[in-house]
Amino acid sequence: MTDFHRIKRLPPYVFEEVNRFKAKARAAGADIVDLGMGNPDLAAPPHVVAKLCETAGKPRTDRYSASKGIAGLRRAQAGYYARRFGVKLNPDTQVVATLGSKEGFANMAQAITAPGDVVLVPNPSYPIHAFGFLMAGGVIRSVPAEPSPAVFPALERAVLHSIPKPLALVTCYPSNPTAQVASLDFYRDLVAFAKKHDIFLLSDLAYAEVYFDDREPPPSMLQVPGAMDVAVEFTSMSKTFSMAGWRIGFAVGNERLLAALARVKSYLDYGAFTPVQVAATAALNGPDDCIREMRAIYRRRRDVLVESFGKAGWEIPSPSASMFAWVPIPEKFRPLGSLEFSKLLVEKADVAVAPGIGFGEHGDDYVRIALVENEQRIRQAARSVRKFFDTADRTLHNVVPMARAG
Repeated sequence: MTDFHRIKRLPPYVFEEVNRFKAKARAAGADIVDLGMGNPDLAAPPHVVAKLCETAGKPRTDRYSASKGIAGLRRAQAGYYARRFGVKLNPDTQVVATLGSKEGFANMAQAITAPGDVVLVPNPSYPIHAFGFLMAGGVIRSVPAEPSPAVFPALERAVLHSIPKPLALVTCYPSNPTAQVASLDFYRDLVAFAKKHDIFLLSDLAYAEVYFDDREPPPSMLQVPGAMDVAVEFTSMSKTFSMAGWRIGFAVGNERLLAALARVKSYLDYGAFTPVQVAATAALNGPDDCIREMRAIYRRRRDVLVESFGKAGWEIPSPSASMFAWVPIPEKFRPLGSLEFSKLLVEKADVAVAPGIGFGEHGDDYVRIALVENEQRIRQAARSVRKFFDTADRTLHNVVPMARAG
């Protein structure tokens, strides 16, 4: 059944294994606190929903839309970049609306990748960053995920030892899953590196507005002078406006890359439902109180997670951005690996997290915890985890030493 060429290039989706465990536990009556998928539980802003309802059913809005996005939406995204980053974009040639940033990445890979092309991807990283290119026939070379000067020797080695020379480098800051944030200085060095080696930069900025240090909001790579020559950046309405199911995102930046993306999309889709695009335009052009409120909610959840899990005996590194914590597995459970440990948390503590192995082999000593349940539920999860930890020595004496053998 799975002998099709592209399917053979995809490993089993490990999150599905945890999801099966979760579904089985729920079917047996368990109350699972689900901190696994980064699926926002907050409501979309009322004025955005009102605009959707107002537009739906009007003459013409049920017709095919525009695959690169309606003109008003592209202008609104250009306006957002001007306000937030001081970056000027031509909405006709430097902005393409996508069906979420995930689709944008996947179709960019289809647009620019020839069989055997090498793409540099951080490990760990969000799965589409690697598998979008694998499905397009590319070859992935893993590079460190940390946004610091220490990464550049590894990047230089990757370019030196890759045949053919790499086509592109993927970045994601604030990072999914590690929550690390890049500085503008790091982006300056990255743009210089890309120009030196004549490679493209593909920046995933989906978490640009989910940050907790108001003094230093995450920058855009396109703030670097000359970045437009080599870079495309992907953003999303999913987290900023809690519109994950609406499937609206953007690719902005280099005109040549965006023309290739727009051409591929013109063959594959007609864009999002027009009322959704009109509502997204209203979100981008409207007040930002809802964004500040979203930030405050995630900040409180982060603080409760760090405090309550810390008291339960599991130290959580406090993320400065994103809606995730990237958490080392407690030492006594580390031999299990992240997938088995995640299954164990579902079975013994009624808590679901995302196994780090799903983001690359260098994530296997970690799990990703999403801030997608309210504070009360996060405290409930912490209590369950504490009970599990307190009884683990008695109930799991043979499990841990045997796991991940060999």
